[in-house]
Amino acid sequence: MFDRMKLQVLANHARSAAENMAHTLQRTAHSAFVKETEDFTVMLLNRRGETFGVPMELGATWYPGLTYGRAMDMIEEYRPGDVAFTNDPYSGFVATHAPDTHLWKPVFHDGEIIAWTGGHIHNTDMGGAVPASLSRALTEIHQEGIRFPPMKLVREGVFDEQILRIMTTNVRKPDLNIGDIKALVGALNTGERKILAMVEKFGKTAFLDGVDALLDHAEAQARDILRAMPDGRWEFADYADEDSVTANPCRLKLTLTIRGDEAVLDFTGSDPQLASSLNVPSGGDPRHTILLVGVYYVLYTLDPKILLNTGLTRPFTCITPEGTVLNPTFPAAVGMRSLTCARLRSVIFGAFSQAVPERLPAAPAGNNCIVNVMTTDERTGSRIIAAVNPVVGGGGGMPHRDGTNGSGADAAYLKNTPIEITEMETPVEFVRYGLATDSGGAGRWRGGLATHMAFRVFSPDTRITARNRDRGFFRPWGVLGGRAAGLSDMVVNPGTPGERRLGNIDTAVLQPGDVLDIRSAGGGGRGDPFTRESWRVARDVARGYVSVEAAEREYGVVIRDGVLDTQATDRLRANRPAPTGHFHFGPEREGYERQWTPDAYEFLTRTLAGLPIHWRFFAKTEIFSRMAGRDGAAGVEAALAEVYARFPEMPPSKSLVHEAAE
Repeated sequence: MFDRMKLQVLANHARSAAENMAHTLQRTAHSAFVKETEDFTVMLLNRRGETFGVPMELGATWYPGLTYGRAMDMIEEYRPGDVAFTNDPYSGFVATHAPDTHLWKPVFHDGEIIAWTGGHIHNTDMGGAVPASLSRALTEIHQEGIRFPPMKLVREGVFDEQILRIMTTNVRKPDLNIGDIKALVGALNTGERKILAMVEKFGKTAFLDGVDALLDHAEAQARDILRAMPDGRWEFADYADEDSVTANPCRLKLTLTIRGDEAVLDFTGSDPQLASSLNVPSGGDPRHTILLVGVYYVLYTLDPKILLNTGLTRPFTCITPEGTVLNPTFPAAVGMRSLTCARLRSVIFGAFSQAVPERLPAAPAGNNCIVNVMTTDERTGSRIIAAVNPVVGGGGGMPHRDGTNGSGADAAYLKNTPIEITEMETPVEFVRYGLATDSGGAGRWRGGLATHMAFRVFSPDTRITARNRDRGFFRPWGVLGGRAAGLSDMVVNPGTPGERRLGNIDTAVLQPGDVLDIRSAGGGGRGDPFTRESWRVARDVARGYVSVEAAEREYGVVIRDGVLDTQATDRLRANRPAPTGHFHFGPEREGYERQWTPDAYEFLTRTLAGLPIHWRFFAKTEIFSRMAGRDGAAGVEAALAEVYARFPEMPPSKSLVHEAAE
């Protein structure tokens, strides 16, 4: 039996083992996206494939609740030295888009599997329609690169060369893929040695009991946090700018219900499955880790000592109706699910912010843009495809401090690559890399500033993919009087006669001398900005975080010739009414929701849910195209009538038929 102290010792051993795995992977990986940006995970798994140990300092932070069980069971037999893998989002629902290649290895002791090691790498490219495999424009998963269902990659210590040959034939940079995969196998081997060392230290029975106790303890910690919250029901919605290429917003809706030490996250009312790659393949799993990433951040914010493992998922139940954006059916494209996941986290943060407003921050930027370049290196004549720095925005204003600048909150794990390394490995020249003035939402605690990056290319027909472009219309929201943050943007050749504003488009072709300029969104502000100490605002101005004009307009702080004018500031602040309402969304969303009211969306989503899945996105698009001059549920109903008149082959919505019968 593990007492609290001995359990903590085991937890420390598990974390240390996972950290060793992460260091092995990072130091032996081939691609900059793995070894520098650190888009990878490693973990220790119990006999059922549930995560019980993850690193805290290295890698992505999405998967402490991941379970490999469904994928593991798709392979009949395991032997010592085997390593299995998959990157197919619809086979076992472990991988969630094709570039994420997941591997797992059984750990044997006395002829019995006592644990597993696992993890994933984000391959730079898996083939498919576009370089780096990912674009919002793709409409079915077959366009997103080669997929491997769960199968053995290594058999009793020997790589299956046929599988490797198939992969190298289908991807654009095979050396990077194979190098990163072999680095991950090395990490799994490191984890295997560490697990066996733990078994030797604690004994087999004690180790197995202790692993179960770790999950039970994390569950208990999560339940303690929920019990400290008030019981209740809170609703929140947020939007991705576009549900497909230059189309309509994608809405995610959450009803959060807390009762005692349990919570239900009901996503009914979210948009239907999309004819783009923004779908999130959860497989309907009520505790799929990809649905609960935002919950992990909330729990860890409220208790930084919480254990990160699958036990955290047990008090939570997610409801994701089939055929919706959070539970699509095959063969829906899913490559850009990370954009939707960013908005999913925002929705979760918004709901919990109402439950415990005194404890949680404003919205983070929520648009972790990953930039990839495919070009010719004029120095060597070789073809290059590589990830450039992620363009990640600021964190939301916290209850006790400003939001983190540049790479904050839920995307902070995506680390920047030093410019010198990027320019050495990729033939581009950086002309700007820093923070964007006035991009953080104003507040008692200011939102974190956006990242602003620009680079020049040198070769003809250089192809750029900039996935996860978002927040160009719907701002990250402020709370408790704080203001919404600045918007993102992407421009080719800014300030020149050839300037082209690309908005949220995620692919572009550049020619020699072209400059691509990308800015993320900032983080939302928290608290009334007129209560922010004037010296803090003056310091922000001196640092270039806030302009003189914004200091006066947003904070009521007057600065003349670099000097704080105390008397003018006091007069200006005395005449400012106190802000009202929990959220500030900005003029764009406020204007949008005057037309698309909650009752309009309720009627729309109820109607679409009653249609066959393959009709839903089409019907949504047609209804939106007929909403000019209309608003509310009555406007949607009138638009729907026109759609039926134009397309009589569209079947009746079962939801409306059922309501009419009642």
